[in-house]
Amino acid sequence: MKFSVDKHEKYVIIKLNESKLNSLVSPMLKSELILFNSEGQRNIVLDLSNVKQVDSSGLSSLLVGHRLCKNADGVFILTGLNDALAKLIALTQLQKSITIVAKNTEAIDLIFMEEIEKELKKEVR
Repeated sequence: MKFSVDKHEKYVIIKLNESKLNSLVSPMLKSELILFNSEGQRNIVLDLSNVKQVDSSGLSSLLVGHRLCKNADGVFILTGLNDALAKLIALTQLQKSITIVAKNTEAIDLIFMEEIEKELKKEVR
């Protein structure tokens, strides 16, 4: 699996450099998501701008990422969806549970807003 990683203190951006997120790539993506999460990354942005096709195994790996981040009190965000992938996500109704934004900058802004909100809630208690 080809991918690039941009690690930061509060989040990590994983850019998948594959045209297909299928049963060949999905297990490796799941492993990487688990690894980043176990290293303490609770906010993960997955950039799918190079991905043209996704199968059910690929969708499953997205749900794994979402579950890992949610359980760590973080967020899992998808960016760079093409029209076909956006339609597939809408068809499967994954947009109800997975956060989707257009660009990485929007995802970063969202993560920082979430982090500020969590800090404010801690102060109120």
